[in-house]
Amino acid sequence: MLNKNKVVAMILAGGKGTRLESLTKKTAKPAVSFAAKYRIIDFPLSNCANSGINVVGVLTQYESTLLDSYIGNGEKWGLNGVHCLMSTLAPRQTEEGANWYKGTADAITQNIDFLDNADPEYVVILSGDHIYKTSYAEMIKLHEDSKADVTISVIEVDLKEASRFGIMAVDNKDRIVEFQEKPKVPKSNLASMGVYVFTWKTLRKYLKKDDKDPNSDHDFGKNIIPNMLKDKCKLQAYRFKGYWRDVGTLASLHEANMDIALDKMELNLYDEDPTNRIYTEDIYSVPQYVGKNGRITRSIANQGAIILGDVDSCVISTGAIIESTSKLTRCVVMENATIKKGARIHNAIIAPGVTVEGDAVINVGSDDVVLIA
Repeated sequence: MLNKNKVVAMILAGGKGTRLESLTKKTAKPAVSFAAKYRIIDFPLSNCANSGINVVGVLTQYESTLLDSYIGNGEKWGLNGVHCLMSTLAPRQTEEGANWYKGTADAITQNIDFLDNADPEYVVILSGDHIYKTSYAEMIKLHEDSKADVTISVIEVDLKEASRFGIMAVDNKDRIVEFQEKPKVPKSNLASMGVYVFTWKTLRKYLKKDDKDPNSDHDFGKNIIPNMLKDKCKLQAYRFKGYWRDVGTLASLHEANMDIALDKMELNLYDEDPTNRIYTEDIYSVPQYVGKNGRITRSIANQGAIILGDVDSCVISTGAIIESTSKLTRCVVMENATIKKGARIHNAIIAPGVTVEGDAVINVGSDDVVLIA
C-alpha cells in the first residue's frame, strides 16, 4: 500500500505516432528527440515534479523499450525518493488474456488497481507528447475550489484550426456547457489540451461504466467527457496561458524546434529557477566543437556535436557531425546524424544516425518540411 497521496498523475504515452513517419517506426513518440537535448516525455514529467506530484504512472504500449529504459526509476526528475513512485504501466496478461489499451480511458481502466493503491483524491491525466512548461498546482486548486468533477485545461486556438481539437463552450464562470470532439463546424475556439484533473471517486465510477459498454470507444474525448456532461456533472474549464504545442506531425515538431532555435522566448529552457526547469538525461559526451570555418547562427547545439560547416536556424543534437562546406538552414539534426561535405539542406528533420551524402541538395527553396531517414 502506497502512502496516501492527494494527487496522482497518469501520463498517456502509448500512441503509435504514425504521423511522425519513420521517427516513430522503432521509437515511441514520447521518446523522440526535441530541442537538441531533450525527449518529448521530459516535459510532462518535469511539470509533474515541479508541481509536487510524487506518484506518477506512465502508460506505455507501442515500441516502449527505449521509453521504459529512458524513464527508469524516475531519478532524472527526482521521482525516485522515499515518498515518491515512478512506474511504467504497460498492458498486462491477465486471466482474461492479453489486452492492448483500446483507448485513452481504457488505459486508465486497466490500471485502476494502481490508482486504488495510491488512494488519491484527484487524478491528473496528461498526454506524453505535448511541449509546454507549467505547474499543475493552480489548475488543481481551481478544481478543488470549484468542487468540479473534472477540470479541463483549455487554450484558445485559431478558429480555422479548431476542428482538430475537442472544443468547449463555457458560461460566464467558465463552466463547460457543451463539448464537441473534433467538430466540422466548431462553436468556439476553446480547445482541450488533453490535460484533465478528475475527482478520483467520480472518474472511477465512469470508467467502470464505460468498460461495460460494448459500443464505447473507451476514450475520454468521445465517451467519458460527453457522458459526464450528459449526466450534469460539473465540468470546469481552466484557461492555460503560455506556450503549448502538440508535436504529433513532422511540421509541428519542426515548428516547435524552430521556436527554440530562433529564440522566440515563448518557451524558456534556460530558466534558473529549480522549480521551473525541464529535466532530462545528462549526456556524458565530449564538449561541443565548432571548427575554424564552422559557423552557427540563431541555432542551438548540444554537447558532443561537431560543427565544421555553416548552420543557420538549426537544432543540432548530441553526437551530430556537420562536415565542412555543408550548409544547413532551418534543420533539426537528431542524435548521431552525419552531414557530409558540401551538402545543402533546408527545412528538414534529419533522423537519428542518418548519413547525408556529400554535395547532396535537399529541399532547398521549399517551404515544406521533409524527413530525411
